[in-house]
Amino acid sequence: MEEKIEGSNVESKAGSGKKSGINPKVFIIGLPLFIVQLVVVYFITANILMNKHNSNQVSAAENTGTEENKGEIKSEAPKESFGKFIYTMEDVIVNPTGTSGQRLMLASVNIDVVSEEQLKFLKEREPIVKDLIISTISSKTIGQLGQIGFKDSLKVELSGSIKSKFPSVKINDIYFSKYIMQ
Repeated sequence: MEEKIEGSNVESKAGSGKKSGINPKVFIIGLPLFIVQLVVVYFITANILMNKHNSNQVSAAENTGTEENKGEIKSEAPKESFGKFIYTMEDVIVNPTGTSGQRLMLASVNIDVVSEEQLKFLKEREPIVKDLIISTISSKTIGQLGQIGFKDSLKVELSGSIKSKFPSVKINDIYFSKYIMQ
């Protein structure tokens, strides 16, 4: 009986020896497939994606160049009038959203326009401009109005609402000379 046990141990050791060895078929088939896959990925990346990236850079550079040229033509007039024609809306008092009239905001808004004609145009329409300012500011919450970077967003929104109401008005910038919350 001892021989049978030893024989079975020998057979199990021999069988396990075949399974734990490294199969050369993995290297013969797997390694070339892996190399082919790397080459395909390289060519896809190099030819397709890089061409798209380069074309985007070229078109961006062309757009920048044309914008700069346009900016040079357009910016010559505003440079002369930058800060020269400012429409001022003093002491606009607003109840921000969600305060139930318990909190107030006081703001003085200054709109820098390109020409004296546009300044006169805004002065003639003061009630409309004031309503646009009040509507825009009163739609914001105290939390929004108290954020540090929100003033810039508010300036952009005010500029957009004025431009949508009066498309002929060219706004250089908007300034707050007072921005007080109580």
